[in-house]
Amino acid sequence: MELVYIFHSGFALLGDGFTVVMDYYMDSKEYGDDGVPHSGILHDGILQREGKLYVLSSHFHPDHFNKEVLTWREKRPDIIYILSKDILKHRRAKEEDALWLRKGEEYVDETLKIKAFGSTDVGVSFLIEAQGKTFFHAGDLNNWHWMDESDEAEWKRNEKYFLYQLDYIYRQVKEMDVVMFPVDPRLGSEYMRGATQFIDKIKTRTFVPMHFTPEYDKANAFGKIAQEKGVEFIPVTHSGQIIKL
Repeated sequence: MELVYIFHSGFALLGDGFTVVMDYYMDSKEYGDDGVPHSGILHDGILQREGKLYVLSSHFHPDHFNKEVLTWREKRPDIIYILSKDILKHRRAKEEDALWLRKGEEYVDETLKIKAFGSTDVGVSFLIEAQGKTFFHAGDLNNWHWMDESDEAEWKRNEKYFLYQLDYIYRQVKEMDVVMFPVDPRLGSEYMRGATQFIDKIKTRTFVPMHFTPEYDKANAFGKIAQEKGVEFIPVTHSGQIIKL
């Protein structure tokens, strides 16, 4: 299998006979150096792959759900949309557009299983089981503590809620093969805190950072911590990056 980093929190999982697009925001390259629009790796090839095509969105925020995905069915009427129910609640799509999941619910077919877990913002996170492996996409699940800006009571309250969500996951899934999780430098000095707490709680074989502005060096700095804890870390270096799994 291959995992393609598209942009921000957007990934595509390429398996034998299936493709899963997660939290599409924009393609890997919207504009070339000449200023002319380019479609990018997703539109140039991934959406045309043979086999089943699944589209997942963890919540309605525009950096995780782009309504453009609903137009893809014009060329791929066989698409299976599996979306967080808050997208419907906020009227970003219609009931008939998708299969809707909230925390604790799941989708299963002969190709894969998708279970929705919680978030510390809105919507859900997703655990995908396919071809004998587990893939976790966190959505906006993170320890959003904003410690440098918030008072102690506030950030401790946010952290407590994050740890509660981690406990909920751990009771059902104690280890994962591939984890895509926010490492967002905008949080300030403790921006790797949530990712560290995640891999301390849940045995993670491979970690891929996401949900950062193009500050690749800062996101990849988490690699040192991950490797010290026995976790394989995949540095993200550019949009459109193909990761062999």
